[in-house]
Amino acid sequence: MGRPQRNEKPFEISKWEVWEAYQKVRANKGAPGVDGVSLAEFEKDLKGQLYRIWNRMSSGSYFPSPVRAVPIPKDGGRGIRMLGVPTIADRIAQTVVARHLGKRTEEIFHVDSDGYRVGRSAIDAVAKCRARCWKHDWVLDLDVEKFFDSVPHSLIVKAVEANTDQKWIVLYVRRWLIAQCHSVKEEGCSSIPTRQHPIPFRSTFEHGIQESSSTSISGRRMDPVAISAGKKIESCRGASSSGS
Repeated sequence: MGRPQRNEKPFEISKWEVWEAYQKVRANKGAPGVDGVSLAEFEKDLKGQLYRIWNRMSSGSYFPSPVRAVPIPKDGGRGIRMLGVPTIADRIAQTVVARHLGKRTEEIFHVDSDGYRVGRSAIDAVAKCRARCWKHDWVLDLDVEKFFDSVPHSLIVKAVEANTDQKWIVLYVRRWLIAQCHSVKEEGCSSIPTRQHPIPFRSTFEHGIQESSSTSISGRRMDPVAISAGKKIESCRGASSSGS
């Protein structure tokens, strides 16, 4: 008899990566997803739950559950934003992918980009704005309206492909992008991956700002941005150059 065949998986994902992702999700806490499973309930069969995530991700059979829609009021009474909350298992899977992408995207993010990055927060962005308001006369504060509700998925996939050679990452990003919202009648529900984790094409926006020599990004939290400039026309030029 020959040696038994190794049951190799098509994608190389270690169990340790899944464990570390779970630890991060556990630290962030968060509400249950569409399945109603809380973190405490998930941990009752922790070993089995994490094994299923690893087994499905490494074999290519992982498919995300629908996301639970949660209405978030906008500032100033400007309506609501529909936010998709994934299940605990999906958040762990997303974190596995995000950690892989983060190794690459950390190298290309603008130095003043503080959104959803390790060791950075909104407090850092505010601190930069406070410091630079003493050096520049103008500040352009902008936010791309409904960006993640309207950006073509093909651009997100293209940006991911440009920053990884791992086919399983692209595969699962595609699946997350088409995940459905559960029991939502309102339009505009966005899946959580584009809101929680760094998206590589953010660097395109940031490099466009940087090309304007007299402007500087004061603080960034995902798509909102504050630009400091010496003159009013320079701040407008900085914003227009980012759209190219």
